[in-house]
Amino acid sequence: MNEGYSTDAMNQREGDYVPIRDAENVQLGMFDKPLPCFGCGIGWFSLLLGFVFPLIWYFSAILYFGKYYNKDPRERSGLAACAIAAVVFTIAAVIVLLVYLL
Repeated sequence: MNEGYSTDAMNQREGDYVPIRDAENVQLGMFDKPLPCFGCGIGWFSLLLGFVFPLIWYFSAILYFGKYYNKDPRERSGLAACAIAAVVFTIAAVIVLLVYLL
């Protein structure tokens, strides 16, 4: 028998099993819904779109440093990748400008 489902008569509806809610972890059901932006999350979508519009990396870096990922921890890695991409892009732009001006 699967441990994730209740067989209690009070919880059954028309013969279907009903998922048990975890009393210790209230946020467990919070992650059942898919991420925004085609299911890959704001961070990863911004990383991909940032190769066309690099200013989006800075917006996502602001979200990262503003701790937007506290709303959904699944967003943390994508937003961190955008923050890293923003730093790398800034360093590359500064180097290119220094070489061009000198």
